[in-house]
Amino acid sequence: MKFIINNRDGPGRTGELFLENQKIITPNILFLNTSRVQSPKFANIIITNKKTNVKKKSIYIGNSTFISKNNIEKEKFCIDNFLIYPKDVNRELHLRSIKNNCKKLFCYITPANIELIDNFLKDNESLIYIVENAYQLYTQQSKFVEFIVKLRDRIGYQKLIYTPSIGCPNNVGLLSYMGIDLFDSISCLNAARNEIIFTPTGNYVKSIDNEIACSCPICNELEVATSDLDFNQTLNHNYYCIINEIKSVRNAINHGCLRELIDTRIRSDPHLVSLLRILDMKNYEFYENRIPIIKKNTLLATSKESLFRPEIKRFQKRLLERYLKPKSAKVLLLLPCSAKKPYSFSKSHKILRNVLYKIKNPHVIHEVIVTSPIGIVPRELELIYPASNYDISVTGHWDEDEKLIIRNLLKNYLKNNYYEKSIIHLPSDLKDIVNDIFEDPIVTCVGKPISNESLDELSTVVSNISKRYDIVKSSTRQFENVGALAAYQFGIEISKKLLYNCKIKGKYPFQKIIENNTQLGMITMNRGLISLTFEGAKKISEFGEYWVEVYNDFTLKGSVFAPGVKDSDESIRIGDEIIIFRNKKLIAVGIAQMNGEEMKESNYGEAIKIRHRI
Repeated sequence: MKFIINNRDGPGRTGELFLENQKIITPNILFLNTSRVQSPKFANIIITNKKTNVKKKSIYIGNSTFISKNNIEKEKFCIDNFLIYPKDVNRELHLRSIKNNCKKLFCYITPANIELIDNFLKDNESLIYIVENAYQLYTQQSKFVEFIVKLRDRIGYQKLIYTPSIGCPNNVGLLSYMGIDLFDSISCLNAARNEIIFTPTGNYVKSIDNEIACSCPICNELEVATSDLDFNQTLNHNYYCIINEIKSVRNAINHGCLRELIDTRIRSDPHLVSLLRILDMKNYEFYENRIPIIKKNTLLATSKESLFRPEIKRFQKRLLERYLKPKSAKVLLLLPCSAKKPYSFSKSHKILRNVLYKIKNPHVIHEVIVTSPIGIVPRELELIYPASNYDISVTGHWDEDEKLIIRNLLKNYLKNNYYEKSIIHLPSDLKDIVNDIFEDPIVTCVGKPISNESLDELSTVVSNISKRYDIVKSSTRQFENVGALAAYQFGIEISKKLLYNCKIKGKYPFQKIIENNTQLGMITMNRGLISLTFEGAKKISEFGEYWVEVYNDFTLKGSVFAPGVKDSDESIRIGDEIIIFRNKKLIAVGIAQMNGEEMKESNYGEAIKIRHRI
């Protein structure tokens, strides 16, 4: 009996739950199977109160206060010996329930009371935690989010959460994003009883006016209105709908786009929108810890909620807390974003950069891109996710939240990064948002940023201003740009140590950090971050950050798997550069496939993908 996580997207994950010789893919649906309601043929796992000949892995409902003893033999996988009280009764009754709920069973009934989480987790060896009264808790958005987040945080990564009765096609994506692994078919049954038809984007009451807009095996055979579906047809349609959606959720997690799927589903229910907003606003640390620092897929910022995504907030936080602009950059040039990312490879930015290349002292100018939902992006950070790969709807209208985020971020950025002169080359709608932040800024945009008039004005202004300063060499600015990137990635002190006595070679974006003809690291376009060599890791190993200690008897052959990890830096995020020690001796460098907490806790899975070893 074990659970292995295969892919992660925030707290959402796909995995394999092994029960004896059967493998269950998660997230998944537990289908009810009783004498009155049969589970569908495609069910992977069922929940039942009877002996069955169905060749599916079963979780049995055994003996409890409200279910009389029956002929079911005591099963290894059995929900048993529990007492369920409404979640809001007094604490003493819940504590009595905890005493009656054996902590060494496969499944454990978890009181839906946040104050009791630490009580029922003490010495608890259960693999699946079933939230009692989950439906009642679910109706109270803030309490539900607070409870699930705390429960997931306390039980860690290797246990599963099951929330009975609340899984529907339009919410299983969001619930999986919260860290819930298992759902059941009870909502399908309740909906069918009430003549409600499930769809991924909302639930509808059967009507003579509604066509059957579905190609499931049930609906495919019918050419009637939804009102003509009988109970069993409605139930089986709902079964197909929810299993198809759970497959879509698993695919989204595997491809790193669960959040994008959620954005398309929650619009049908204000309750779901509220849940997501509460998640973003109040649980940044919980989510940031589980969000990779690198993703290949495009971040689609198609809603207001996108402004508060953890990966965007992390970029902004690091920009203010770690990043320092290139020292020789004296003049700030604000530019608009482009549809193509990274910006430098877009047609508009090639035209704008061509203006700078023609002046005698271009490297005294520092380009900073103003954009939503990220806020501001210094040119040397444009290869970093999410700045490197996002898309937004462009209307020319700026939401008040967008304006506030850009203004506050730019104000705080300027507190740490001083410029002697500022040039605003932004369209009027964007210029008006930031113009009053500066003293005597020079505005160079006339209409569109790449119109002939705008380019001529920009060329004249940057040429005249740059002449006032000493010439900045290309090599100097290259070095400072990489230093600024390293500070964002590792922190200022590690950046200084890594680049001390080094030179930068290569053409942007493929640049190498060289010390005495030895390569310490390299920047590539696909990651946007510095990939360390063994010598680079050795140079910064003294700082005690981004490290993993493996067991003394661990033989390093390929990847480091979780059982080999003895200890690790909890600040590690998926995608970080990792320095690997054995017996306090540096033995390898690689890329994190788990965060630091999960590495220490897990018994299965790849923890680090090795790049170089001793």
